[in-house]
Parts: sequence; C-alpha cells; structure tokens
Amino acid sequence: MCGRTACSLGADNLRRACAYRDRGGRRRQPEWIQAERYRPSYNKGPQSSGPVLLSRRHLQQDADSSERVLMDMRWGLVPSWFKKDDPSKMPFNTSNCRSDTMLKKSSYKGALLKGKRCVVLADGFYEWQQHSSGKQPYFIYFPQTKDTVDEGKEGDEEWRGWRLLTMAGIFDCWEPPAGGEMLYTYTIITVDASKDVSFIHHRQVRAGMGAAGQMPAILDGDEAIRKWLDFAEVPTQEAVKLIQPTENIVFHPVSTFVNSIRNNTPECLAPIELGAKKEIKATPSNKAMLGWLKNSQERSPQKKENDLPRWTSQFIHSPSPKKTSASILQQWLGKEGEPAAKKRKA
Repeated sequence: MCGRTACSLGADNLRRACAYRDRGGRRRQPEWIQAERYRPSYNKGPQSSGPVLLSRRHLQQDADSSERVLMDMRWGLVPSWFKKDDPSKMPFNTSNCRSDTMLKKSSYKGALLKGKRCVVLADGFYEWQQHSSGKQPYFIYFPQTKDTVDEGKEGDEEWRGWRLLTMAGIFDCWEPPAGGEMLYTYTIITVDASKDVSFIHHRQVRAGMGAAGQMPAILDGDEAIRKWLDFAEVPTQEAVKLIQPTENIVFHPVSTFVNSIRNNTPECLAPIELGAKKEIKATPSNKAMLGWLKNSQERSPQKKENDLPRWTSQFIHSPSPKKTSASILQQWLGKEGEPAAKKRKA
C-alpha cells in the first residue's frame, strides 16, 4: 500500500521536472491548471491534495491527447456516480487501488475504462517496517544522479534536479448533488511489492498474517508515462500491461518524526543510521540534501498543508511496511561515511 508521500518541489520547478516531448518531438513543459492550489509538502497523506499529470484532452476535447497538463487533485478517489453530498460519507478507503481488482470494482472500473488515467508525482513515498519494538519508517524513491543537487537554471534544456517518482493513478471528477465546484480526486494503483521492497512485509508474511505487501505501480521512463497518459492512442487493455512492480528504486531509513502527519519539514526525509541511539548530526553532505529540498519549498507558494480542507478520518490511511535502499543517495550526498543507508544485499 501507499499511505504517505512527499512532494517538496515548488510549482515552477515541478513543471520543469515534468518536461516531455510531444507527438511532434518538441520538448515541452506541461501547463499548470490552477497552480496556486498546489502546496508542496514533505509529508502528504490521504485527503490532502497532490500534483498529478494527465492528458489535456480530458479538459479540452479538441486537444492533442499527447499534450500533458498538471493539476492539483485530492488524494482518495470519489467516483463520479457517488450520490451523497459529502465525499467523507463514502464507506470505504479509495487512496489505493489494487491492480488485480481495478477492473472489477465499480469505484475504479468506470473511470479506468473511460481513460481517466493520471500520473501521481512525488519525491518518493514512505513505508513502515514492523518490529517487535514498533515500526521503522523508510523513504523510497528513484535512483538519483550525482548532479541532482544542481537544479540548473530556468532556461536550461534539461531538468537537473530531483528525479520525481511517477506512480500510475486513476482519477475521477465528482460534482456535488446540490451543485458547486467539481472535485477532482485520484487513487494510486498498487502492485505486489518487488523483491527490494517486500522485505518490509517479511515478518507479516512469515507470521501468516496475509499475502505479500503492495507497493505503488511505478512508471519508469517517459515512454511508459506517455502510454499511460495518452488514452486516445493507447487503449485500456494495452495500458494496464504497464502496471508492474519495479526494481529500479532505492531507499533509506528515516526518523519516526515522519509518523505524525503534522510534521512537515525536511527532517522527514533525512537519512538516519539504524541502531544508533540518536539521529545522525548534520554534516556538510546531508545539509546539502536538506538545503536543496528546503530551497525548493521556499520558492513555492507559502501555504501550509494544515490549511487544506479536511474530510472525516475514514480517508486517513494507516501506512503499511515497505523496504528501501539508498546506494544512490550515498552518491548524491557526496562523500563516503555519510549517514545514507547501505545498499541491500541480495
């Protein structure tokens, strides 16, 4: 499952990080739809809003279906057919959608068959490993290159900042029965956890507490993103073949500071050393990581996550355990001996 994410880039940098080539081969950046609603966060949970990519044709019928736009949507899908006047009255959790049932459950099937596919954007996601003494959180993300700290300049052809994690999602649009503003919401599709992530569920499986855990369906590379978003060119039957576990992820343990959704600072992402009584003190290299993330947020709209409209607690999802590896983080932080997590051995 996926119950907590981070997306700390400001609106402008998020747009740059999502640059793509259209059907004609031209390099473009997706247009923001109501960018002022977007609120960066190091600690996002269901009911909060988050950035997604979708085809412009969903909003403009004569648009090229390969053209992308960015929207801020609420996490937790509300089906268009939901008849009650408050989405919090839904009797079930829709923050995640299992890939093996997404074409069976009415909450997702209709939207999926209509091509309402989106890409949920994040720096990465958090998962918790169960121990006898409690739960250990991890941060999971795409491998990063050595020059990730360098965001580049506005005119640069290529984005050189953090590589965003791109997760397959389904969205829908709900209109209150009594009228009012349309509510766009999404769910993150999940798949069986890959080998690198499933170790977090190992204790539960061995104890006979259920099947192997779930992880977000990650779209690795622009071609996968293109096929998932271009619903006019890629039918549902073809698009769902993209929904597979990936091994191309790295991870590191983080502080239990992230456990509280109220905590929304770079400390949520900071790597720690497992087994140490105290968290690692700031060093030049992890200061660089935190500085980069902090600067991204400072250039974004200064709005607090707690300012978001809240529905009832039934949309709040308790995160389940998952695994992380961070050899690439070691490279990004720069020097040997810094408190990045060790790469998991086979």
